[in-house]
Amino acid sequence: MTIVGKTAEAAGFRRTRWLLTAVLALYFVYTFVPIFYVFVSSTKTNPDLFATFGLWFSNDFHLWQNLHDLFTQDHGIFGRWLWNTFYYATIAGIGAALVSTLAGYAFAKYEFAGKRAIYALVLGAVMIPQTALVIPLFLLFSWVHVLNTPWAVILPSLVFPQGVFLMRAYIDEAVSGEIIDAGRVDGAGEFRIFWALAFRLIAPAFATVFVLAFVASWNNYFLPLVVLNSNDLFPVTVGLSNWYASVASGNGAQLLYTIIMAGALVSILPVIIAFLFIQRFWQGGLSAGAVKS
Repeated sequence: MTIVGKTAEAAGFRRTRWLLTAVLALYFVYTFVPIFYVFVSSTKTNPDLFATFGLWFSNDFHLWQNLHDLFTQDHGIFGRWLWNTFYYATIAGIGAALVSTLAGYAFAKYEFAGKRAIYALVLGAVMIPQTALVIPLFLLFSWVHVLNTPWAVILPSLVFPQGVFLMRAYIDEAVSGEIIDAGRVDGAGEFRIFWALAFRLIAPAFATVFVLAFVASWNNYFLPLVVLNSNDLFPVTVGLSNWYASVASGNGAQLLYTIIMAGALVSILPVIIAFLFIQRFWQGGLSAGAVKS
């Protein structure tokens, strides 16, 4: 007689489940602890930051004063950096998602000379570290006189090979050839077929690529560091790094570490909010697109 739950298969399933749960728990700790540390550090005074346990609060809850000091330091330059980051990331996210969608649609639904070779180049670009392209981009932008402008940050972010790969794979499954043929029979042009028919089906994938490109641009550090030299054009990543360098160098700067930690906390909130805002549409759309008629 076999007892339910006592078979070798059931025991193996339980071991696999516990192993996966342990891996997920470790990943959660790895992800959550740094964020919690930033939040806790943002609530402390500068002496408490170094004198108390790093992963718990001190008796003096100083968050609101730190936020006030953050947005008033250097005549409120942090607010400018935050706006710059939002502007760069939003334009880059929308542009990269749109370019990736159009390119993915062309690769998935059209036949043209050199299609395989061009797509192979796109896949190869995924393997190239972005930092390796910064110096060539610097020289190119210097030649066309766009250094130290927002375009020097936005234009490279519009090229998102990962997005092209994801959009082609999704469009292959989500948009059937019959839908495109039906639109052509009804007399619709190619752009009308794309916007009126195909885009409705691939909107969840578009949102996914937008989120990925938005986060990548928001966290971008090395490219703005190289192509920008005006303090008023810096994103948050470069601005906070410069503040930290001023404090660490001991050159008499009056910046406090707690202000920098408060800036780090504020800088991650828009990314979390953007993800939570789009998550319902993203998950619901992907689930709907996964059901085939």
